[in-house]
Amino acid sequence: MGRRSRVLKAAGLTLAGALVLAVAAAGWAYWHLDNNIKSVDIDNALGDDRPAKAVATPSASASVSASASPLPTEALNILVLGSDSRSGKANKQLGGGNSSGARSDTAMVVHIDAGRTKATVVSIPRDTLVTRPSCPLSSGGSTAVAYGAMFNSAYSVGGPVCAVKTVESITNVRMDHYIEIDFAGFAKLVNALGGVTVTTEQDIDDDKSHLHLKAGTHHLDGKQALALARTRHGIGDGSDLGRIGLQQKLVKALLEQMASTDLLTDPTRLYSVADAVTGSLTTDTGLDSLTGLMRLGQSLKSLSSDHVKTVMMPVVTAPSDPNRVVAKEPAASRLWESLR
Repeated sequence: MGRRSRVLKAAGLTLAGALVLAVAAAGWAYWHLDNNIKSVDIDNALGDDRPAKAVATPSASASVSASASPLPTEALNILVLGSDSRSGKANKQLGGGNSSGARSDTAMVVHIDAGRTKATVVSIPRDTLVTRPSCPLSSGGSTAVAYGAMFNSAYSVGGPVCAVKTVESITNVRMDHYIEIDFAGFAKLVNALGGVTVTTEQDIDDDKSHLHLKAGTHHLDGKQALALARTRHGIGDGSDLGRIGLQQKLVKALLEQMASTDLLTDPTRLYSVADAVTGSLTTDTGLDSLTGLMRLGQSLKSLSSDHVKTVMMPVVTAPSDPNRVVAKEPAASRLWESLR
């Protein structure tokens, strides 16, 4: 065999080896990301005792052949919870404390209009007093109905299933999906995106969340962004209502950061972001795969932060406790009706 043939054979073997390694790496990455996602079978747990599903609106692509797999365009309601986990080394380093439980300190109902080009994000204050319904427990049995319970107690006593059932009971809106992101995972996501830029309208001086910012525009890393999402003692009257305003700013800022980051041209960062997202998520079984999440993401490609409206469920001070709130009627009912 001549020298040229030996060189070509060696080059071919090297290329073939590189392709095999690339395919193996891609396969492992997909498996890893897919297995990152934790899930809860909420539909099976709650059965048929739920608000009716919204009637799907036929899309212009409905006549496209099934093989084309058109992206879904019907309206969606997604319950998004921020789980303030208190366990694990990473969470403790971020201020999680020493206890082993978790709290749903952030709750948002995300309504995506039919067509997937507009969205409304409704925050539910954690200090809202509600009637918490009886919820099934994974260990068997069920919780008791609780009157005048704090909204975020639903997650504490019955996990995601009870959180969804409680939201559906107070809104009469069917939650099509459930997404929970944990304490440390949120910070990791922000870091993977290269930080997030937020403008605050007042000084923030909160020793409990370890956040100290002057009014103005700031580029925050993951730890700072998490502190911003958690802070409430250094703004306004120190209630949860002031924190909700900051969380809504942060949501829109994150959407803008993701839109401005060309992840497709940076595979390393794309993997880092995907790993951060999937590794921190708990979803319902309808979204518990990389394919399901990607399909949801692709269906939202025309949704920009400019078309995301953030509001808070209308509330008033609870007659029984000046440190708690209750839904303000009929404004709250009108808001939920608009999302059905």
